[in-house]
Amino acid sequence: MEIRAIVAPMALGSLADYHMHTPLCRHAVGEPVEYARRAAELGLGEIGFSEHCPMAADDFDDWRMLRSEIPAYLEKVEAARQAVPEIPIRLGLEVDYLEGDEAWTDRLAEMADFDYLIGSVHYIAPGWDIDNPKWIGRWAETEVEEIWDAYWRIYTRCAGSGKFDLLAHPDLPKKFGHRPAGDLRGYYEPAIEAALGSGAAIEINTAGWRKDCREQYPAREFLELMCAAGVPLAISSDAHAPGEVGADFARAADLAAEVGFTHTVRLRRGGKELVPLAPRGQA
Repeated sequence: MEIRAIVAPMALGSLADYHMHTPLCRHAVGEPVEYARRAAELGLGEIGFSEHCPMAADDFDDWRMLRSEIPAYLEKVEAARQAVPEIPIRLGLEVDYLEGDEAWTDRLAEMADFDYLIGSVHYIAPGWDIDNPKWIGRWAETEVEEIWDAYWRIYTRCAGSGKFDLLAHPDLPKKFGHRPAGDLRGYYEPAIEAALGSGAAIEINTAGWRKDCREQYPAREFLELMCAAGVPLAISSDAHAPGEVGADFARAADLAAEVGFTHTVRLRRGGKELVPLAPRGQA
């Protein structure tokens, strides 16, 4: 993929929020037009919607868009473009990576003219989406290291698959505050190496500050390793309500700059653009 630099005029204007949801996932509120208006109010440079992907079976779980609802999704995004023309709005999809089911990702990519795909890992075993509060009791029944081992093995496969433009919330297993003791670089480094090889960007996901872990996804040490390796960065809100659009973006930009990042990415079909990162006070 070609990566070229462009110039950004202001701090928040240099940032794009590509990880946002709609009511079609059944756990978000507000229409895309409301998200777009909020982004315009904040002065974000660009946004994109990335609804949770359909699965081949509609009863896979109860927190995603159905395949039959893709036309409605496209209509909602287009309505936001028409209502808020002052901000570019991209079309994306958040795709759950399931080992052995990569062909479904390929089929999803052909269902619409998506500008980008976000790869994420929620499931470490059939029926166990580790960030779902209804399964929180399983954490007491299973060794934390065992869960992290399973998660990061799958995440590394996801990162290296070459099917995604952006990778979501890398250290999601810490959502409820569970993480192994000691040095965690053994989990981080293979995923970063895989992302570097595939050309995928990785996000700072500010939703972590709104969860029990009270920390952005991923941890600072992951970001330091990612920066040193040269993996491109995006900043995302993972918004499930209009008020969460661009949440804590200035804080995230400051963190990124402290770590050493100088640019964030804009996602384009067939490539990425690097935009200079302008932390708070440097616009």
